[in-house]
Formats: sequence, structure tokens, C-alpha cells
Amino acid sequence: MRFKNLFFFLLPLSFVFSQEISPNLTLKSIRGQNIKLKEYLSKGPILINFWATWCAPCIKEMVYLEEFENKYKNKGFSIISISVDSQKSFSQVRSYIKTKKYSFDVFLDPNMQIFKKLNGNLMPTNILVDQNGKIIWRHYGYLPGDEKKMEEQILDALNTLP
Repeated sequence: MRFKNLFFFLLPLSFVFSQEISPNLTLKSIRGQNIKLKEYLSKGPILINFWATWCAPCIKEMVYLEEFENKYKNKGFSIISISVDSQKSFSQVRSYIKTKKYSFDVFLDPNMQIFKKLNGNLMPTNILVDQNGKIIWRHYGYLPGDEKKMEEQILDALNTLP
């Protein structure tokens, strides 16, 4: 009986962790451009980060995202940061990114459609995607030290490149 319960618990988890993201997913940049995910996938693995200006853990984590972007971009790694702030807050998003001089690309998802489609749960949500669009790691929330696990996952993804 316990085995049966465990099976029904793990079955949905296997679906979540083997999910793929369509390369045709279109993102809207903070500059108003529409960009397809496949432009990033062609280079290598991607870390999709969902955040908001009102989320203190998101803000703390972004320092590490910038570090990882700069450290691994020459190896084909990209960070895609997606703000779920409302349309009224777009100017705050632009201002914050400009002030901090973050180099990773920032996109907008004011209605949280992409966030929901990718099973976002809470802020921040990070999803590591391999070059084929397969989700290989997810992480919800941020506590100091989480960046170490994130970097391990990024390195694993980069080490599996052909």
C-alpha cells in the first residue's frame, strides 16, 4: 500500500521535472521587443528567473544572477530575468535594472501568463533549461546560500554540452 501511495505521489513530480519549454515561446523585453526563446537556446543552457521589484529575496538574489551571467556567458550560458510586476510598475523595473547596471536580459510578464505556464510557484522562481528546452532544475524562493546550489546546477548543465 505504501508503494502505491509513493507511486502516485512521484508520478506528477516526474511530469514537472521532465517538462519541456517551447523554443517558440515569445518574451517581451523591457525595451518593447519580442524575442523568441530559441534565440537563447541556440547558444546553450538558460536560467529563467521570475522576480518582482516588491520581492526582497528576488533583489538579494539578482546580485548572484549578474555574477553568473558574467562568469559563464562566454560558455553559452544565459540568464533571462522576467519581471512579474504590473504594467503600472514598468518604469520601476526599468529604473531598477538601469541603476544596478545588470547585464542580463530582462523581460516583462505583467499578467503572469508565462509564470503560470512554467508552473511558477513563488518569488523568486528559477528554472534551468538545457539547450533542447528541457527543464533540468527548478528552485523556488531564495535564502542566502541558495546561490551555491544554483551555480552547481549551472556548471552541471554546461558540462553536459556537446
